[in-house]
Amino acid sequence: MKQMTLAAAGFDRYAKTTRRASFLAEMERVVPWRRLCRLIEPVYPKAGNGRPPIGLERMLRIYFLQHWFNLSDPAVEEALYDSQSMRRFVGIDLGREPAPDETTMCRFRHLLEQHDLGTRMFEEVHRHLEASGIKVAKGTIVDATIINAPSSTKNADKARDPDMHQTKKGNQW
Repeated sequence: MKQMTLAAAGFDRYAKTTRRASFLAEMERVVPWRRLCRLIEPVYPKAGNGRPPIGLERMLRIYFLQHWFNLSDPAVEEALYDSQSMRRFVGIDLGREPAPDETTMCRFRHLLEQHDLGTRMFEEVHRHLEASGIKVAKGTIVDATIINAPSSTKNADKARDPDMHQTKKGNQW
């Protein structure tokens, strides 16, 4: 086993296990990673004359992160640099190596699409998780932004919109 670098170990004195970290630890435990890798292995590039390919299981885990957290290729690359729990799940130690770039992830996704493996993989995982009594739904990271809007009553009923709510930022409504 490799010794962890300071980048992976961190200096957090008061760390808390987040919901994301708990979810990823559960998926680490219940998803049949080896079985899925065997499904893709025949079509995955082998080391040859060019740049050596990134490990299949690592790319597969990144692919699942994209689906679970609704992340694009550039967004998942950024998330891997930003989130220690995601790096831990994928197995990236920034003290030793960079995260795969968005082009690498795009090529992996296209490889799965070309061989119609994405659908087969998710069906396999769905069956496996269902047998374990687990259901996974797609999530989204949301950024709520406060905007200025007039408090208008100019609608058909001459009344306020029931879905409209006010908030206070500083001393302004």
